Amino acid sequence: MSLPELTRQDLQLLGTRGITADSARAQLEVLRSPPTPPPILRACVLGDGIRRLPESDHAALLELWRDAAERGRIRKFVPASGAATRMFTDLVTAEPDGEATDAMRTFFEHRDDFAFAAELLVVGGPEPSHLGLAQALLGTDGLDYGERPKALIPFHTYPTGPRTAFAEHLVEAAGYVTSGGSTQVHFTVTPSHLAAFEELLAALRGALEARLGVGLEVDFSTQDPASDTLCLGEDGAAFHTAGSELLLRPAGHGALLTNLQLLGGDIVVVKNIDNILPEDRQPEVVRWKRLLIGALVQLEEVLGVIERRLASGSLGPDAAAAELGALLDLEPPAAEPGAWVADRLRRPLRVCGMVRNEGEPGGGPFWIADAQGLAKPQIVESAQIDRSDPVQATAWDGATHFNPVDLVCSLRDRASKPYDLARFIDPATAFVSRKEHEGRGLWALERPGLWNGAMAGWNTVFVEVPAATFAPVKTVLDLLRPEHLPAP
Repeated sequence: MSLPELTRQDLQLLGTRGITADSARAQLEVLRSPPTPPPILRACVLGDGIRRLPESDHAALLELWRDAAERGRIRKFVPASGAATRMFTDLVTAEPDGEATDAMRTFFEHRDDFAFAAELLVVGGPEPSHLGLAQALLGTDGLDYGERPKALIPFHTYPTGPRTAFAEHLVEAAGYVTSGGSTQVHFTVTPSHLAAFEELLAALRGALEARLGVGLEVDFSTQDPASDTLCLGEDGAAFHTAGSELLLRPAGHGALLTNLQLLGGDIVVVKNIDNILPEDRQPEVVRWKRLLIGALVQLEEVLGVIERRLASGSLGPDAAAAELGALLDLEPPAAEPGAWVADRLRRPLRVCGMVRNEGEPGGGPFWIADAQGLAKPQIVESAQIDRSDPVQATAWDGATHFNPVDLVCSLRDRASKPYDLARFIDPATAFVSRKEHEGRGLWALERPGLWNGAMAGWNTVFVEVPAATFAPVKTVLDLLRPEHLPAP
């Protein structure tokens, strides 16, 4: 049976989003025949894919960071588009008998410990019920926090008042991004919330700049609508709404690769919006960001030396391949090492902090086989793993470290020309997930994730960082962890 073509109305809608008909049809084919991601070979562990930065090297690495900062090479990039909906999921659904859940009771008992306690008291009253408090927090006639960006939720309490995740990221950035008295930070946001970000920035900029002693250069971007993807209905055709409109969905954080490209940065620090500590606990985070930046600059310099020695003839292709393989944890090919080296020397570079796995959900560092069957380190997400395959399941369960999204990226070549980041995406890491819309099932397409598939072709080095640098807020109750509460 032939499948229906896209209608004229569909093509008009796609045109308004900047999506070509060929791209739309290619997406539908991927939805019908999802790619198989490269299998993992084994987990990266210390000494085998993950390295430590010896204390004896720290002083030299900090000098390299300082030089890069003084030259204005560093910017910070924070994906902050996501709404806080999932942060409050446990407070939305009561028990079948209408009673409060354990999460609701914990939230209720500790309601005065949250940075938004004063706001909550105003809308919830002094003696709310468990369910009433949750409604005051999330209802449209209350704080409506579930629809706010997570960046704009008050995370931490200070004598001067609460501070949002957005503001905390600005404070942290001043510790390792500042150059010439200026700190450059970029946030990706949704169009509907851009004004709220700009208003908050205007309100806090003066006081923060005066206290930090830096100027805050903050800019924003939104996800390109051309990065949205089609969905597949259960009939195998493009999914349309009840109103006969083609359904397009945001395609995951991998779509932000375009934002990263347009940023035009040189060295860019990428960090999730919810992984942020109060100011008094940030010094260790700042120190390790400086060390990771220093490690990146050191790798850049060594790569430059290899390239110059090759050009001068003082280093042969075989020796260069061996040096490059050891430097970047790569397995050189047996044939045509010169071509492999030339290709590897012209790729974006990243140093990725990895923390000890203590049960947090998400991806981690693994060895995978590339298209030529050669082993290379890569960040892999759980959605890419076939748990029914015992070999894959065993390899996944052997992980000792977790990906906290602690990336330091080098986005320009040695002539300071920006790389075309789209060239290094692995399309096989796109994945299809089951969703619902208007009560009907569908298959949704997510683009390769920003720090796994979208950066799959980058030169990648994994470095262990202390667990104290990682403090994610995935649920509202994470804000009750000691690291997020005021020091006793």
